[in-house]
Amino acid sequence: MAGKKSESDQKLDDIVASARRDSETRGHGYRAQALKLYPWICGRCSREFTRVNLHELTVHHKNHDHDFNPSDGTNWELLCLYCHDNEHQRQTEALLNKGIALEGEKAPSATFNPFADLKSMMGTDKKD
Repeated sequence: MAGKKSESDQKLDDIVASARRDSETRGHGYRAQALKLYPWICGRCSREFTRVNLHELTVHHKNHDHDFNPSDGTNWELLCLYCHDNEHQRQTEALLNKGIALEGEKAPSATFNPFADLKSMMGTDKKD
């Protein structure tokens, strides 16, 4: 028998549902605008799209801010799924190389110490 949700659980569910609706609405708005503004061609690999495969063409935010959507489309470019994934992977790797970890990721750390055995390589014999 399922119990009644607590008030805090219901508030959380409402917030999540609202965020999903807002994201979906925002996504359809700028995607539709971008598809009207730009030719249906990937900005990286130049693959052409038709209505049949248009779902594989994505809108990439050049500054990576999904809330910055000027109506003239200056923050958007159309990329195929593969190039879009590649672009975000490149961004992630660039940040990691600068030591900036994204949420849920750990920046790599160096473990090699080139001077770890220096004392033994130098020897202990002193010659005058």
